[in-house]
Amino acid sequence: MEQVRTFLNTWRLPNDTRTPEDLLPGLAGAEASWRAALPDVAPVGAGEWEELLRLRADLRDALGEHAPDGLRGWLARHPVVAALGDDPPVRHRPQHPGAVGDLLALVVDAMAYGRWPRLKACPDCRHVFYDHSRNRSRTWCGMYAERPEGRACGSIAKVRTYRKRKREQAA
Repeated sequence: MEQVRTFLNTWRLPNDTRTPEDLLPGLAGAEASWRAALPDVAPVGAGEWEELLRLRADLRDALGEHAPDGLRGWLARHPVVAALGDDPPVRHRPQHPGAVGDLLALVVDAMAYGRWPRLKACPDCRHVFYDHSRNRSRTWCGMYAERPEGRACGSIAKVRTYRKRKREQAA
């Protein structure tokens, strides 16, 4: 699941500029970095680039859904098969290996084990995070900027709502 999250976060909205950045070309261009970030995903092959960008967009659109209909077409073009293992007992493998197939297999694993709906995108900065909350109610990437590159989207949203409510009461 972490590799899918890493892949989805190759598109980001930095705190300082608020201008979208695409980190995927740099990651795909450096095989050592690709292997470190996505060890179970084959490097981008010839002719896979455009498809990989579309997959990332479609996966981001399907975040939080239990059984996203938008992935049916992807799985028809890149089928995955179940393979028995030890931990977890069933893993999915692409019929036709490649970056797209490998990523789809990881997504199907996440769906099969109920982890996919916990993957969400922050409504403000669009950072993809895993919702560890017991009731799956987390909305923002963070309430506090714990790291220098972190963003306190939850706090920002709550302050924005508070100020709007105060303006409306004053009017």
